Amino acid sequence: MANDAVPRPPRRVPADAGSLTQLEAPSTPRGPEPPPRGPWIFGRFLAGLVVLLVIVAGGAGTGWYLRQRSVRIDTLAVLKSAGPAVVRVLATTCAGTGEASGVLIDKGRVLTAASAVDQAMSIVVVAPDGRIRRANLLGTSADGVAVLQSIGFDDAPLQLPAVGPERKAERALIGYTAAGKQVVNPIGSEADPAALSEFMNPAKLGGAVVDRSGELVGVVTGATVQAATVVPLTKLREYVAPAPSGITVAAAGTCPDSHGPQGAIAPALQVAGTPLGLEVQGLLGNYLTLQNRHLFDQVQALYSPQLAKSLTPARDRQSRGTAYFFNPRITALAPDGSYARMSYDVLFSPTATGASGGTCNRLDNRFELIRSGGKLLINQAVKASEPVACETN
Repeated sequence: MANDAVPRPPRRVPADAGSLTQLEAPSTPRGPEPPPRGPWIFGRFLAGLVVLLVIVAGGAGTGWYLRQRSVRIDTLAVLKSAGPAVVRVLATTCAGTGEASGVLIDKGRVLTAASAVDQAMSIVVVAPDGRIRRANLLGTSADGVAVLQSIGFDDAPLQLPAVGPERKAERALIGYTAAGKQVVNPIGSEADPAALSEFMNPAKLGGAVVDRSGELVGVVTGATVQAATVVPLTKLREYVAPAPSGITVAAAGTCPDSHGPQGAIAPALQVAGTPLGLEVQGLLGNYLTLQNRHLFDQVQALYSPQLAKSLTPARDRQSRGTAYFFNPRITALAPDGSYARMSYDVLFSPTATGASGGTCNRLDNRFELIRSGGKLLINQAVKASEPVACETN
């Protein structure tokens, strides 16, 4: 322990020893510098190939996107552009359904479904804005297209394109519901069509099939909704040519008891929708529905005993045997329910009693109502104003 306490003398370094770095092992002398490496040819080629692939992939992606845009359809846009030329077709017929959609082509001609106007007694076309024009049946084709000639309907027609759409281009159908509302449905492409039965109803038969430009490329026809099919552009060109081919003259109806569409009628309420207003709407709606279906025996249940005695089923049939009532509007209602005023259109045969060669009138009648056993009944109907032709704007 005593030795540990004695300090050690400092280490002597010779004066000529140099610094510590000079005591490190000397470096091995280097030879001459190698020449600079030449360019890596394969690497440059690989980089260029990667850039090329990126450009090609980007171009392909852009091309795919543009192509997708070129075949897709904007249904709201085509409804706006083509909708004004798509009309509603109504008829009273011996064998047809009496309702369809139609498309104005040129000079007042309208294409529609032949199934709607089979043996027609009278026909009208109804524009989207509600204007009504009479029409005559010019002829029909073997694939179910009917050509009508409207009278005084000179709106802008739909054009047929010079070249048909690509097979993968989407299409849309513009037509009407049974309530008379114009609607549009995408129906797929020619290469991948949608099932028409998914959104069809009888009133859409005769509807216009349009491309993304709003031009006419087909018309839907069929005897029934289940049999609906699209008549293509190539056939339509034949039917609308200056000298049409494939169209044969169709015979007009001659039956004594023709009818129009058979769906239920609900008058539009232009009065307050009170419980009384809704009750009157139901009563007059049932009245028009039963009249359209020619169920004249059942109409008697809506008449007061007094009216039923004078207006028998036989008299109803005699005066309304070819009539079809549509577009009803309740325009006035007494606060106590004693009367209601309703305007509506009626389509009928030109040979019907009192027709005087006409086929469509706009009526404005006042219905006197009474309660019997708590039930609202029709007691009498009188003219509130004189009938006018449906063509009156």
